[in-house]
Amino acid sequence: MTTENETMVNETVEEVVETEETVEEVTEEKKEKKKKFFEKKNETEELKNRIAELEGECAKLKNEYLKAYADTENTRRRLQNDFDSRQKYRIQSFALDILPAIDNLERALAQKATPENESYVKGVEMIYNQLMYALNKEGVEVIEALNAPFDANWHQAVMSEEVEGTEAGIVIEVFQKGYKLKDRLLRPAMVKVSE
Repeated sequence: MTTENETMVNETVEEVVETEETVEEVTEEKKEKKKKFFEKKNETEELKNRIAELEGECAKLKNEYLKAYADTENTRRRLQNDFDSRQKYRIQSFALDILPAIDNLERALAQKATPENESYVKGVEMIYNQLMYALNKEGVEVIEALNAPFDANWHQAVMSEEVEGTEAGIVIEVFQKGYKLKDRLLRPAMVKVSE
């Protein structure tokens, strides 16, 4: 019986050893699973941190892009406005240069025509009309001043005189015509104003 008991004890010991080995294996597997779980958790947190970092960088780059786009749009608008202004007033320097010639043509036309110079007067009048037509087409206009209230924006008073029957501040004589280009003053009208 001893042998039988010994065999039973040996079998029981073997079972216990096997059970311990199985428990150790299970414990090792659990430890391994825990380790993998925490590694995945750490990896997930690292990925979340990296995503947050990349989103911040993306927001920063988007902001920089919008600033650059706004600067570009402002520059484009400013250049377009400059171009439009240049187009609108492109004739200004030419008109300023031609105004003395217009004044001389007006002086020539102010002279009385005689039978000998009638054809010259007619030619000067045609030249004057063509020049005025070309200037008017480009937006150059004469500033009407005679019998109008004095306006310092468009007129330059060089004399004043008291005139009966005329209220103060009225232009009574024009010495030199004034001109404007669209809405911009080219040359003020030189005038005499009533006191």
